[in-house]
Amino acid sequence: MDELYTDLRVIRTKESIRNALVELIEEKGFEAITVKDIASKARINRGTFYAHYVDKNDLMNKCQENILNDIKGIVKKKIPVALEDLNMNGTPDFNAFAPAISIFEYLFDNRELMRALLGSKGDVTFQTKLKSLMWKILFEGNDIPTFNKENLLVPGEYLVSYIASAHIGVIQQWLDGDSQESPLEMARILSTITLNGPFYAVGLKK
Repeated sequence: MDELYTDLRVIRTKESIRNALVELIEEKGFEAITVKDIASKARINRGTFYAHYVDKNDLMNKCQENILNDIKGIVKKKIPVALEDLNMNGTPDFNAFAPAISIFEYLFDNRELMRALLGSKGDVTFQTKLKSLMWKILFEGNDIPTFNKENLLVPGEYLVSYIASAHIGVIQQWLDGDSQESPLEMARILSTITLNGPFYAVGLKK
């Protein structure tokens, strides 16, 4: 029972620290934040902060690592079904949208943190980490489905940069607009653009 109480207390403390980080990023930007600021906002002492994190950069990195691992887990679970559906049917249906739906549901549940990380006051390296994750998912992962580089019509690094930048831009637009569209609607929007191309999305291609 004591161990359970301790675990719950640690979870609550980390949540308070993370929430404090998000609020402070919005208020003053990550570069200007100090550990003292975070501890004060989270209503803990600095000793408690240092019991969990080395410094503010360690806190930021761990927040980002958790997000990247969660997204990787979603993709690993959902992508095989989506690719099989596209290969069999040739046209997308609900299964093809499943990865995007799950990811947008995750982003919605963590929208304050994601808005802070992807915003102008957050950490610019996070977008680079997202692009690196996408490269690994598409071409390098042994435990998740990959595409064959030999089939590419353009260099892979440009393709991943284009896809990642487009996806991040759409996500930023959605988060900045207070996430008014549902995860299902956003999955449909992003999948339509990704699977059919921007010219199709603007009505120039039937």
